[in-house]
Amino acid sequence: MSPQIHRIRASATVFLALSASVLRADESASVVKSVERLPGNVLKLSLDLPESRYGVVERGQTLNGPWEPVFVARGAAGPVTAYDNFAYDRSSFVRVATHDVAAPADTDGDGTSDITELNSLGTLNPLNPAPPIAFVNGATAIVDRAGYEALSHRDNFPGAQNIREVKIVIFGVDTNAPQLYFVNSATHIYHYLFAVALGRYPNNSTFSNDTYFKDVGRKNLAGSIVAHDNYLAPDGRQGIYTMEFWPTDPVAFRFVEKAYRLVSAGMPFVRGNLAYHPASETQRALFNSEAASYSQSAIREIFAEELFGNVTYAALNPGECYGRLRLITGTETLSVRDIAILRTIPNDLTHVAGILTETQQTPLSHINLKAKQNGTPNAFLLDASSHPEIAPLLGQDVYLKITPDGFEIRPASQAEVDAYFDAIRPTTPQIPIRDLTKTTIRPLSAVRFADAGAFGSKSSNLGELRSFLPAVTPDGFAVPFYFYDEFMKFNGYYAEAAAMMADPGFQNDPATREAALTAFRNRIVKFGILPYWMSTALGDIQATFPASLSIRFRSSTNNEDLEGFNGAGLYDSYSHHPGEGHFAKSAKQVWAGLWSYRAYEEREFWRIDHASAAMGILIHPNYSAEQANGVGVTKNPYLPGPGWVGHYMNVQVGENLITNPEPGSLPDEFTIANLSGSGGPEIQYIRHSNLIPAGQTVLTRAQAVELSGYMKTLHDRFRPLYGGDANFAMEIEFKITAAGTIAIKQARPWVD
Repeated sequence: MSPQIHRIRASATVFLALSASVLRADESASVVKSVERLPGNVLKLSLDLPESRYGVVERGQTLNGPWEPVFVARGAAGPVTAYDNFAYDRSSFVRVATHDVAAPADTDGDGTSDITELNSLGTLNPLNPAPPIAFVNGATAIVDRAGYEALSHRDNFPGAQNIREVKIVIFGVDTNAPQLYFVNSATHIYHYLFAVALGRYPNNSTFSNDTYFKDVGRKNLAGSIVAHDNYLAPDGRQGIYTMEFWPTDPVAFRFVEKAYRLVSAGMPFVRGNLAYHPASETQRALFNSEAASYSQSAIREIFAEELFGNVTYAALNPGECYGRLRLITGTETLSVRDIAILRTIPNDLTHVAGILTETQQTPLSHINLKAKQNGTPNAFLLDASSHPEIAPLLGQDVYLKITPDGFEIRPASQAEVDAYFDAIRPTTPQIPIRDLTKTTIRPLSAVRFADAGAFGSKSSNLGELRSFLPAVTPDGFAVPFYFYDEFMKFNGYYAEAAAMMADPGFQNDPATREAALTAFRNRIVKFGILPYWMSTALGDIQATFPASLSIRFRSSTNNEDLEGFNGAGLYDSYSHHPGEGHFAKSAKQVWAGLWSYRAYEEREFWRIDHASAAMGILIHPNYSAEQANGVGVTKNPYLPGPGWVGHYMNVQVGENLITNPEPGSLPDEFTIANLSGSGGPEIQYIRHSNLIPAGQTVLTRAQAVELSGYMKTLHDRFRPLYGGDANFAMEIEFKITAAGTIAIKQARPWVD
C-alpha cells in the first residue's frame, strides 16, 4: 500500500491558527488533528494514527518539496504526538507520510525497515543510515535525557567546568547520506579513538586527526553536544544544549546546518532547545562572513556573552561544608564557622565555611582564589537568599554541598558542625620561615627567588621576574622582615599583641576580636615610632624617587604567595602620595596590616604562629591612569593537563580591579592557546566586559598575544624553581599602562 501524504503549512506567522486539513481528495480522513507552536518555534503535531500505521514527519521549503524526514511516530490507540524539532522562523511546509506497520518503508535507505529500526532505537535509527554499534561505543539516536547522561562524560569548556558533554562524529558529511554517531564519551575521550574503534580511522601513522576531521574537502565532522543546564533563556526556559566544534576548526555554514539538522532529529527530546555556539575567534569570524546564510536558516546560534551571562548557577569551587547560614548585607563580622550569602562581591572577605553570591564571580577574583586555597565551597546562585530551599534556613546551622549541577542544603546538628571543623583544621602549629639576617633594604634588581625567607615571596618573585623580564616589571625596593621585627620590638608591640590574644573575650567572640584588632592597628599607625636608623634608611630610598611621584607600598609577608597558600586579599597595599611626608607613614600602615581581622582569622584557622608571621614591604612607583588591569594564569584551567598549552585571563578596562571588582562589574574573560591545527594563537572569549561598548575587547589581539608570550616565559622560569609538576602554573597580576605597555606587577603560584 502506498504511503498517504498529509500536508500542512508551517509558516511561523500562520500555522498556530490552522487545524490540519487533508490536501488530497482521495484521503478519507485527516491524520493531523492539531498543530501547536512550542517555545523555540518547534512544531508539535497531534496525529490520529492507528496501531497498524506509523507516520514520518517530513519538512520542505516549498509545497512541492523536496522533503526531509525529521520524526517517526508509531501509531497508538489514542492521540499520537510528533514534532518538527528543526524550527523555521520563515515560511515552510510540513507533511506526514503514513505507512503500514506490516509493510514498512526504509526512510533512510540503509536496507533496514523503519519498524525494525524503531524497535531498536538508539542502536538503530530510521532517520540515520549509520550502521549499528554497541552502546559501549555509542548510539545512533538519543531518545531522552537519561540516554544523554548515559553517553556523556564531564569535561571542561572555556566558561564551564565539569559540564556534561556527548561527542558527535558525522561520517560522510559531504554526501546525501551522512552517518551521525553519538559517541559514548566515557569510553572514547577523543573523537579519533572512536573512529579507530569503528575501523573508520586510516591505518597510517602519518595520518593526523586534523586531516581526518578537518581536511579541506571535508568528509567527516567531529563536535560535541554540551548541556548547559543552568542557562536561563530570555523566554524563561531553563537549560540549553550547544553544538560546538574544536576551536580552530573552521566549520562552514553548510556543514553546521547539516549537523544541526541531524542532531535535532537524533535528539528529539531536546525540542528545539539546541544552539550552535561559535566559540573561538576562527569560528566567530567565519560565522560573521556567512551571516546572511545563517539569517535565512533556522539554526539557532548563541554567543559566549549570552551563554555564560545568563546563567542562574555556577559552581566555582565544588565541595561540602557545615556552618551557620548568614545573609551578609553590610559590614557584619564573619567567622570561619559561617556560610555567607553575599548580595555583592566584597572587597575583602575573611575565612568562612562556604560562600554563595547573588552576583556572578570570575574564577580569578580574590574571593574565589581564597575559596580554592582553603577548600571552601563557593558558587554563584541567582537570588540565593530568597531561594525556597535556602531562605527558611537562614540563621541556622546547615550542611551545604556545591556540585557542578546544583546544590544540596539541609539543617545540621552542632555535633556535625564541630566534627567537620575538627577534621579540616590542621592539628599542629605551623611556623613560617622568618630570616632576620638580611638587615638592609635592597633594590629589586638584587633580590631573587631564594630570598623569600627574608623579604617575602611577593618581593622575591618580582625580583626574580625583573631579572629576566625587566621591560615589563616595575623597578623598586624590597624592605626585609628585619625592619618589621625591629619596629615591633622597639615599640613593645609583640607583648601587647600577646596580651590581646590571651584575653578570653578576644578568643571567644568574633566581634570583640575584630574591634581589638582594629584598635591595635590604629595604635601602630598613629603612635608607632621608628628607630632613627630605620627612619634614615627609608628616607634614603625615598630620596631616590622624584618628589612628584606617587609610590606604592605593598605587603610581602612570609605567609602569602606560597605554593599551596597564596593569601589572596589578606593584606592591604597603600599609595604614598606627594606631600604625605616621610615614608614612615606608609610603612607603618603596611606593617599594621599584618593584624587585620581577616588575616588574623586565616592564620588562626591554619594554626600559623602569629608571633612568627612577618611583614616585608615591596616599594615601587605607583601606576596611574592605566588603560586596563587583569589577572592571568599560565595554563588553561578549563583544559588542564600536560598535553594542553594555553593561558587564561580576566581583564577589565581602567582601574576597576579584577581581584576586587566594583559591584556589577564583569571583565573580559578568555583563553588563548596555540591549539592543534591553528595557524597562531586562538582566543576563545567566555564573556566580554560590561564597561565597554558591545563588540569591543579590553585588550587588542596583539596585546593578548604579547602578554601570552611573557606568561610562557615566566611559567618556564618559575616552574623548576618551585619544583612544579606538569599541572603547575603561575598566577600573575598585570596592567596596561597609560602609555599602552604591559606591566606585570605580581607573580605567585596558582592554587587550584
